[in-house]
Amino acid sequence: MTTTVLLVLDLVGAFAFALNGALTALRATRLDIVGVVTLGMITALGGGTIRDVFLDALPPATFLDWRYLAVAAGGGLIAFFAWTHLERINGTINVLDAAGLSLFAVTGALKAVDLGFGPAQAVIVGAITGVGGGTLRDVLVRQVPSVLSSGLYAVPALVGATAVVVADLLDIRTAVTTVGAAALCFAIRMVGVHFDVHAPFPPGTRRPEEQ
Repeated sequence: MTTTVLLVLDLVGAFAFALNGALTALRATRLDIVGVVTLGMITALGGGTIRDVFLDALPPATFLDWRYLAVAAGGGLIAFFAWTHLERINGTINVLDAAGLSLFAVTGALKAVDLGFGPAQAVIVGAITGVGGGTLRDVLVRQVPSVLSSGLYAVPALVGATAVVVADLLDIRTAVTTVGAAALCFAIRMVGVHFDVHAPFPPGTRRPEEQ
């Protein structure tokens, strides 16, 4: 699979996360245009930056390639000016979050594989790439990070990253298998959102939203 395909998937994931982060900011806090766009960019670029630090790929790709910054800023601006229309789409934030999670999980894992990381390490890096931006977003708006409170958040990222790493090990790594792994991650995440499925919590405790 070409580097161009990975770049496109990475940029699409960044755009989805930028929209998600900006919409979350508009819903959860009172921020001006600078705050909204900044939160969108942090959501979009946070996971990739953490990934590159883990991979010792410094400076991070997000600061070497202007397209990442442009896509992230563009997503934040679109959300700021069109948020009333986007909010009418049922579950927009969850869909965008799942899309960003899926694309970043697979691209993060593949970048780790390309740099010679072992399968297990590549899966972990992929999952961290997927959840990193969303975690920073939740912390900045003073929410419990989804990765710590939503059972089907980190799990889909791990599944998607594992699927694409297995495809690489079996020497069937193509654009189709990569998109398929991202689609698998997306589907699991959306099943969790739609049916309110969570990983087990300790006996006798309640999920944060129930408290």
